[in-house]
Amino acid sequence: MSYLIFLRENARWLAGGFLLTLFSSFGQTFFISLSAGDIRSEYGLSHGAFGTLYMLATLASAFTLPRLGQIVDRYSARAVTCIIVPMLALAAVSMALSHSIVLLVVTIYLLRLFGQGMMTHNSLTAMGRWFSAQRGRAVSIATLGHNVGEALLPLAFVALAGLVGWRNSWLIAAAMLILVALPAISGLMAVERAPRASDPAARRSTARDWTRGEVLRDPIFYLLLLGVMAPGFIGTTVFFHQIYLVDLRGWSLEVFASSFTFMASMTVVFALVAGQLIDRFSAVALLPGFLIPLAAACLVLAGFEGQWSAFAFMGLMGVSYGFSSTLFGSLWPEVYGLRHLGSIRALTVAIMVFATAMGPGVTGFLIDRGVSYPLQIGVMGVYCLFASAMLLVVSRGLSARLRAA
Repeated sequence: MSYLIFLRENARWLAGGFLLTLFSSFGQTFFISLSAGDIRSEYGLSHGAFGTLYMLATLASAFTLPRLGQIVDRYSARAVTCIIVPMLALAAVSMALSHSIVLLVVTIYLLRLFGQGMMTHNSLTAMGRWFSAQRGRAVSIATLGHNVGEALLPLAFVALAGLVGWRNSWLIAAAMLILVALPAISGLMAVERAPRASDPAARRSTARDWTRGEVLRDPIFYLLLLGVMAPGFIGTTVFFHQIYLVDLRGWSLEVFASSFTFMASMTVVFALVAGQLIDRFSAVALLPGFLIPLAAACLVLAGFEGQWSAFAFMGLMGVSYGFSSTLFGSLWPEVYGLRHLGSIRALTVAIMVFATAMGPGVTGFLIDRGVSYPLQIGVMGVYCLFASAMLLVVSRGLSARLRAA
């Protein structure tokens, strides 16, 4: 099936998945951190203190997600959307009105749980279930919502906050969720996609469907996580401390914000490339290489001070993000089956949220104690190289296991 025919025949479901990931941006670190300077100023928080609060709130959302995420196995994608979008809007309103530390922590918890967590989880689980032989394509298109959000929202928020203030900008975000996201997504997902005669034959990837308990007892699962967690940990760390990084390097914040657009464009291109490659070769086959561009990105940002290094970092990270966003959407159903996909994916998303929680907290703690931030980024790059070597071994082991199955 050609790409254009695939898009035309599945437009409503692909658009629903795309919009879910797009509007998850309001709970993503790159968007929340745009208010970090104002939050630290108004609440009297240091980099480390705010990073710790952010880490605790995100960890709480990570612990909640495995149980809450199981609702996608019990209810339709539309029903889940009608729950999580209003909750994300409520969190945005709370961000605009909060003036206490306790409410700030609760607000970040809700933003992370229903934004980064449930919105993304609902989208990718639906794509994994509705598509089989074309899963790579479907996931790559749905995850483009993240990239469009990263390309458009930082510049839009900076401009809007300059006009109406950062708190009112959060109220506008809440209005968009209720007036635009909720009716659009629920309408598109009102009908579940059923298999069609025109669908290509699916490549069977496993002989059975694993339960979540079986996955937790699988040693390969934990080796996979060592690689899977790296993009979220590194990306969240850099995005969360972007104001500190800009000040440290003497860069322009507006120019740095524009580098998100470059990253998003690279992510879009390589997400689509990854989708084609996954459908042709498998997600397991692509595991060893997706962290190598991220390693190069970290080493460039750590070693060079010119503002061009921000664009080099963002571009290389966009390559890894493009591959990883599509890869993670296809990997779990390929390795562990479909029957318990919602439960398993809720667990993996929670672990990735945990990784994003640890990044700002650990690096903020080290910054407050005088540990060089560029040095920290360089260490992350070296870790990615070691993780790539480990994933080469894991990929070969998984391929042998799946062939035996």
